Amino acid sequence: MDPKTSKRLLTIGWLVILALLLPVIGRNWQRGRKNEVRIPSSDWAKLMLVLQRVDADYVDEIDQKAVTEQILPDILSRLDPHSVYLPPMELKEAEEDLQGGFDGIGIQFNVPNDTAVVTHVIAGGPSEKAGILSGDRIVRVDDRVIAGVQMPQDSMVRLMRGKRGSKVLIQVMREGVEEPVAFPITRDVIPVNSVDVAFLLNDTTGYIKLSKFARSTYLEFFKAALSLYEQGMKRLVFDLRDNTGGYLDQALMLSNEFLEKGDLIVYMEGRNRARSDVFADGKGSFRDLELAVLINEGSASSSEIFAGAMQDNDRATIYGLRSFGKGLVQEPFFFSDGSGIRLTVARYHTPSGRCIQKPYGSDYEYDIYERYLHGEMTSVDSIRVNDSLKFETRGGRTVYGGGGITPDVFVPLDTTRMSDYLARCNRQSLQVKYANQVADRYRNRLREIRDLDELNRFLDGLDLRDGFIAFTTAAGVKPTEQEWAVSGPTILVQLRALIGRNTPMNDEAFYPIYLTIDNVIEAVMKNG
Repeated sequence: MDPKTSKRLLTIGWLVILALLLPVIGRNWQRGRKNEVRIPSSDWAKLMLVLQRVDADYVDEIDQKAVTEQILPDILSRLDPHSVYLPPMELKEAEEDLQGGFDGIGIQFNVPNDTAVVTHVIAGGPSEKAGILSGDRIVRVDDRVIAGVQMPQDSMVRLMRGKRGSKVLIQVMREGVEEPVAFPITRDVIPVNSVDVAFLLNDTTGYIKLSKFARSTYLEFFKAALSLYEQGMKRLVFDLRDNTGGYLDQALMLSNEFLEKGDLIVYMEGRNRARSDVFADGKGSFRDLELAVLINEGSASSSEIFAGAMQDNDRATIYGLRSFGKGLVQEPFFFSDGSGIRLTVARYHTPSGRCIQKPYGSDYEYDIYERYLHGEMTSVDSIRVNDSLKFETRGGRTVYGGGGITPDVFVPLDTTRMSDYLARCNRQSLQVKYANQVADRYRNRLREIRDLDELNRFLDGLDLRDGFIAFTTAAGVKPTEQEWAVSGPTILVQLRALIGRNTPMNDEAFYPIYLTIDNVIEAVMKNG
């Protein structure tokens, strides 16, 4: 038999065998897939079907709540960096931070050596009424010891906060008293201010520091700005550095105060959100006020909306470093168990049309670190811009999208005062620790100081230089003469500001002193 005939017969044989086996294969295939479930048209349906099957057929009992709490953050994290799930406790804390108040005892404290030291008692608050004083060291909250046990500061805060009207027993160690002193305190509403401080830098230049866009921000700002205006302010330095944002409507109302009627503030649009434009109504009280806005890599969201509106309308000069780059709009959704999500529903665009959202991917969280590495914090030429995202302000100036607000006047990080000595002091928070030590020594005197002139006269009488050097030397950090020549003046200003924070003036003492070594303020004043 020739090879071709042999090959032909072999092929025919395999076809016959396959024909005979197909019915058997089909029956076994159907038997093996008897649990097949047809997937509905929705792509999400498979996920729901898997959960149903697990619930109906999994071999062991499942803690559905625990699994849900683990799955939800992961699902939202795969969408974008700002769509998040917040468990009940985290949501409550996040809402309290922006609502303009929370229930607590009314103190500010820091933890320099594993013990909470009261730095400020809020006037009229529960702690002041109970008798707590600045300088008191909190050792116990109810039956929990919190001193010397390495308790995280946020855990201490949770113990002290609670529902208004509830009681808490605070035990403190007080200078001159050998035994702990107990103070029963009834919790109450504690106001949270978003305007940290407002004062005049000189006769005509005002300064307002805004920490967040909370529910009360617009009213706080308006009251502060109006007070400065009545004192003679003709120019405002509005500090939004490290302001991570908050409520969008507050940024829109603030923007409206500075813009003319019909000026576009921002517009938003998304896949399921039609374009929505927000315009100024021309009724703002500060439309003629000269404005300088300060931003840095920590300025995000509502801060960038305000800065972008001012920049694109050529209404203000922006100083500092490139902002964070968050151009996504989140909408909150709440669940009956107290948890919730913040879901990105749109992108916002500045008046020129740019979206300033920076690219997000695996390196999103390290973007700020990368800016340090490639020199952006010290050189304007190192700022990376995308020429394909070039836009123009109303006056024809070029601005860029795709990565934050680039300032009109770039002010680099000030490295001229840095030394190895200062870096080591910063790492160990030695300035804070020494300032607390000095404040403890002069606690009674500091409680009586009510204005900056009086504070400066008191500070001038202290030998902060020799005292601090002795303190750091004992901690194993000793400066050379050259290091002190470079960093000493800066350290002394830091110490004066930190000690001033231990007076009843609090931030109203800290910022006027500390800003004297702020190179961004220096740049603003030079251009004024």
